[in-house]
Amino acid sequence: MSMSSDQVFYGATILTAFTDNAALTYLGSLVEGLSDSFKYALVTGAVTGGGLTIIANAPNPAGFAILKGSLEDEAIHPIGLLLAAAVPTLVAALAFRIL
Repeated sequence: MSMSSDQVFYGATILTAFTDNAALTYLGSLVEGLSDSFKYALVTGAVTGGGLTIIANAPNPAGFAILKGSLEDEAIHPIGLLLAAAVPTLVAALAFRIL
């Protein structure tokens, strides 16, 4: 409740890498008395960070299982995933924060 909208946005973006973004936004919706800007920051942060996750969303492990034969060492390397998701995540963050 004491976090600013910017803190909520960036916090949700980071948390989405570790938790399901639908669960994150649902849990946020249970908190009474949140401002509209707080709610907007929570949802847009969760959407922005969606590309950072591999295990927090059910389709991602299934997609990995299908594609692992075409990946180096048949594994997803966390740094590679982070680097691949960095540009789209930054574009989404800029779009949500500026527009």
